[in-house]
Amino acid sequence: MYIKIITVSELNNYIKKVMDSDFILSNANIKGEISNFKAHSSGHLYFSLKDDFGKINCIMFKMKAEALSFKPENGMEVVIKGKVSVYPKDGAYQLYCEEMKLEGIGTLSAAFEKMKAKLNKEGLFDVKHKKQIPEYPNNIGVITSPTGAAIKDIINVTRRRNNGINIVIYPALVQGINSASSVIEGINYFNKAKNVDVILIARGGGSIEELWSFNDEALAYAIFNSKIPTVSAVGHETDFTISDFVSDLRAPTPSAGAELLSFSTVMEKDKLKNINKQLNRGLFNYIKGEKDNLMHLKKIVLLNSPMAYIANAYSELDGLKKELKGYTLRKIQMEKETLVRLSSLLNAHNPLNVLNKGYSIIEGDEGVIYKLEKLKAKEEVKITLKDGSGRFKIKYEK
Repeated sequence: MYIKIITVSELNNYIKKVMDSDFILSNANIKGEISNFKAHSSGHLYFSLKDDFGKINCIMFKMKAEALSFKPENGMEVVIKGKVSVYPKDGAYQLYCEEMKLEGIGTLSAAFEKMKAKLNKEGLFDVKHKKQIPEYPNNIGVITSPTGAAIKDIINVTRRRNNGINIVIYPALVQGINSASSVIEGINYFNKAKNVDVILIARGGGSIEELWSFNDEALAYAIFNSKIPTVSAVGHETDFTISDFVSDLRAPTPSAGAELLSFSTVMEKDKLKNINKQLNRGLFNYIKGEKDNLMHLKKIVLLNSPMAYIANAYSELDGLKKELKGYTLRKIQMEKETLVRLSSLLNAHNPLNVLNKGYSIIEGDEGVIYKLEKLKAKEEVKITLKDGSGRFKIKYEK
């Protein structure tokens, strides 16, 4: 029997035709764990699908990958619908993926908790890194789908509350394999342009798979490194993503995010009216209090009038003057009486008055001689009489 000789490429093409015509291989649903995942710049996804006993290489072309509601990662348990075929160039068979679904929510939840713990340990969720959200932003940058319900809600809420706020929309993918990088591009754009006061990252509700882009590690770092404050408004109130934890503020819904950032002009006007009333009331009370205080001081001044004080002082001065005059006159009279008494006493004891009666004063060198024995010892003395004095020689005779 003659067996035809064929080339390697012919063999590979033959095997490909056989496999492509096989019903099971052309409509395969295969469960396994993703490994060696790589997202090529072309948009194609390359990875392996494995279980405990085997592995198969897989490829998912760009058009199919863009329809994914989540970003595949190593370790995810998935179910892939596709066909098994041969790549003739190298003779290797692989799984060409048409659809990919998660095998249970538990896989995503585990991946979410793992990523959350990792970023939390690195400090991306720390309150000390949170930037202050501006209370009165003039320009709000919104990163979301330009055709989704979220942007309509954001515009409606913002315009209803404050028509003066400028909304700058960065159209981004919010679901699918390239959505995380699209949101990152929006964050980088606003940080480079510096044309907004705050960034609102928004998406409507959905399943955990549909919101999975907002659990992307690169997106978390982009939000953390943003110089402009960020608000995450992804999903419904019960939905939580990594972007919620790393953002400077989390809003439960896109509408709530718009409400948090757009200060109400009506409420601000009411607040200003209340402040105006408080100021007027406070000013009135202050003026009234100062007026009452002034009247009180006026009464005190009247009760303690300087003129009354001066008048009282004058009266007191007159009294002191009269008292001083009386005291002076009494003092003069007393001194005069004392002078008369002393003059009489002096006259009574004046030696000259004694001389008028025939007495004399005899003085020696040592003073008045008042004893005969001292006079005997003197040869010359001074004698003072009524009409004068002179020196005389003494001649004593027994």
